[in-house]
Amino acid sequence: MGKITEEASRQSILAIGAHIGDMELTCGGLLATCAAAGGHIATVALTGGEKGNPPHLSVAAYRRQKEAEAEAFAKKLGGTAYVLDYADGELPDTEAVRFQVCDIIRKERPGLLITHYGGSMHKDHETCNKIVQDAWYYAALPGFLRERPAHFAPLYFAENWEDAREFRPYTYFGISRAGFLLWEEAIQTHWFVTGSKSFPYFEYYSHLKRLRGIEARKEYAECFMVLPENYRVIKEI
Repeated sequence: MGKITEEASRQSILAIGAHIGDMELTCGGLLATCAAAGGHIATVALTGGEKGNPPHLSVAAYRRQKEAEAEAFAKKLGGTAYVLDYADGELPDTEAVRFQVCDIIRKERPGLLITHYGGSMHKDHETCNKIVQDAWYYAALPGFLRERPAHFAPLYFAENWEDAREFRPYTYFGISRAGFLLWEEAIQTHWFVTGSKSFPYFEYYSHLKRLRGIEARKEYAECFMVLPENYRVIKEI
């Protein structure tokens, strides 16, 4: 069971999701904890997530609203929001997208990198997982010549009710009280969290952060998966 250290909470975190709002919900507590401790956060949405539009908005209008919501969330955390120009449900599985993400990783140079777990019911989430893993690889190797130098960061996969197939809690990061309160405020900028009737997003994720906190012997926490080759616990006597 992992925990976030004071040093880790002050580093930078880059969270990359398939849609605007994915990372803000799933690892938003960790992002807010980092921000509250003086660190830098950035979110990337590979699509707008605009096809979940409410009845009173067109898909195009909801896209514009969601882009503003991504910016508002990041601003409350003193961070940066990137939204790539791909359509919800139509995320292309291409090298071009991978190198766009690679370049953002090299630009942001995060201490932690977070994305979707691959076992998902959502095609964009699965595609995002594959894109980010390859972009992570490209970003770390100097042999891939880009505008900015290579950068490596540990990779984690966030807990999401849509990405639950074979997900097992592996690493827990504690969420500070200040971080949780900041997340509670910031996540209200997203309409689907407060206004959607399809799923009680705020209730689910706020309670999940408390549940994982109990498991981690903390007030709040979020849990993550890692790559299978990182399934190891190393101790010294």
